Amino acid sequence: MRITLSCAALALALGSAPAFAQSGEITIWSWNIAAAALKATIAGFNKLHPDIKVTVQDLGNQPTYDKSIAGCAAGGVGLPDVVTIENGEAENYWSQFPDCFVDLHTLGYSAEDQAKFPDFKRTELEVGDKAYAMPWDSGPVAAFYRRDFYQKAGVDPASIKTWDDFIAAGKKIQAANPGVTMTNADFNGDTEFFRMISNEQGCGYFSEDGQSITVSQPKCIDTLAKIKEMKDAGVISSADWGTKITNNTAGTVATQVYGGWYEGTIRTESAGENGKWGVYLMPSLTADGPRAANLGGSSLAITSGSKNKEAAYEYLKYTLETNEGQITMLKEFGLVPSLVSALNDPYVSDGLPYWGGQAVWKDILATLPKIVPSRGTQFQSDAEIIMRAVQTKYLAGGYPDAKAALDDAASQIAAATGLPVKS
Repeated sequence: MRITLSCAALALALGSAPAFAQSGEITIWSWNIAAAALKATIAGFNKLHPDIKVTVQDLGNQPTYDKSIAGCAAGGVGLPDVVTIENGEAENYWSQFPDCFVDLHTLGYSAEDQAKFPDFKRTELEVGDKAYAMPWDSGPVAAFYRRDFYQKAGVDPASIKTWDDFIAAGKKIQAANPGVTMTNADFNGDTEFFRMISNEQGCGYFSEDGQSITVSQPKCIDTLAKIKEMKDAGVISSADWGTKITNNTAGTVATQVYGGWYEGTIRTESAGENGKWGVYLMPSLTADGPRAANLGGSSLAITSGSKNKEAAYEYLKYTLETNEGQITMLKEFGLVPSLVSALNDPYVSDGLPYWGGQAVWKDILATLPKIVPSRGTQFQSDAEIIMRAVQTKYLAGGYPDAKAALDDAASQIAAATGLPVKS
């Protein structure tokens, strides 16, 4: 007997194969440059899927989180097809609302697909055998610096290998460039320096399995102590996000240490500084120490209430799982690929005019395989709020040393979460 199967029947016969999506409409919630980057991929996606309409709504960062959490709490009411989720907040969703998002495996996301992304990007997106989101951009940390300020002080960025080197260079740069601060940190509203350097050293708020508190471990203590050294040396001034951008353009800061996504912020917000900026690897605590960390980065998740899950998954596959999609966002807005194969794209090795001809992405993306995974857990927000207060008090001299400060932080986090402090 001769048997013929339609595409749909074949998919059903195979069992695990996803449904075919050739048409439909999907809506995505995102924010700022991330939203603009997603919009930039639509033209390429529609060449493959002309009948799938993609609408990206720029809600802003906090409103995206607030509205999506509220939607999940309401059983999915009012949610779009796709939500942008920051990695550090991801486990807040899965722990509270495990049924709010689709397990991507049910749409065809395989172990081979997962292996296309580095482990540190998947740690917070997968629970057991479920994958709730696909990795998008990552935040490999780099030092973005003003070439002219360094040159005037006779400082070669290649000579800066440790944070002590950074302090010494900062003093020279500030002396040679009156009115310029070596770097900025948002000491009033963030802990970015602590999170960057502690991740570099393999330490963080929580253990890799998320079952204990590790913020008071020795490497974290060393990190906080070094940050105070930098502040006390006068090479860091406090500035929030907006002030940092203003300082970049005004020429009152020599270096910004941030996730690689900050390349797009500098290039677009300070477009008139063409050729003045360069990039080098973040310093370490010791001369032979690691020089790789991650700060920030997001993922895309499909909501369980979506009426076009298959169409949404096709969009995720194109945007996040192809070099074309990832490099489009990198070129246009500096959104750093998590897709490992994108590291071999010719654009990554190109010298970029804005950066004085430097192939900045070759240097930044080369650190991705070296980054240690860091768990945010569902208690990330609690830990972050506590750590901000402890950091402020410590930098103002409110603790005898960094150990006392982080012992206090660990004790407070334990009280808030019920997790034990690792001894």
